[in-house]
Amino acid sequence: MKIQKIVTFLFLMFSLINYAQIIPIYKTNDKIMIDGDLSDWKKPFLGPFVIHNSGEKATQNTFVSLSWNDKNLYIAYRTEDSTIIGSSQKKDSKIYETDDLVEIFLDPDGNGQNYLEIGVNAFSANYDMLIKCPSANCGGWKASMTFDISEMEAVSKTTPEGFCTEIKIPFSSLEKIKNGNFTQPKVGTKWNGNAFRIDYGNTTEYLALQYYKSLKFGFHQPEEFAVFEFME
Repeated sequence: MKIQKIVTFLFLMFSLINYAQIIPIYKTNDKIMIDGDLSDWKKPFLGPFVIHNSGEKATQNTFVSLSWNDKNLYIAYRTEDSTIIGSSQKKDSKIYETDDLVEIFLDPDGNGQNYLEIGVNAFSANYDMLIKCPSANCGGWKASMTFDISEMEAVSKTTPEGFCTEIKIPFSSLEKIKNGNFTQPKVGTKWNGNAFRIDYGNTTEYLALQYYKSLKFGFHQPEEFAVFEFME
């Protein structure tokens, strides 16, 4: 019986790994201003995002692009939103419960624990949260909103189509994550993670760049995260 359970577990894990989407992070020599203006953003955008646990088409499109240099990770979102819901709020407010926003999850060592969740709404309100344990497999839900990424920048700008968002994450701040096993990325380095959006429109939609093949509800399914690969 134990052998059968192990075989089943390995088969499931192999299947999920095969589903993992490679999300490229392209190296850049350009100076990136974090201002929500994407007119000077030169790296390609991926998407559109889909319903996170079915892969079905979203009502409104979302696209994301990632780049890096030796000091920082940069993320840009281009979001269609006909009715923006949200407001300017203080740092680390629970905007994920009320506001249209984009999110990024980053798990540098890929073990499904001590990973980052960052969210930004259309008015630049943002939070950074450390997810120490997302499930019963590691002792039950544990998260810390008091964790702060030092010198992180996040700015959104509304557009006629919706809003655009830019985020800068200094690698130096990630070294401080206890048990995060962060190492400075180089070409070929792979992290786990995913990019998301919550759209509180006429019909609330939870969207992801890579949807979850298990069809489970909720963004915190680290065993099904995509793979971010740092590229030249």
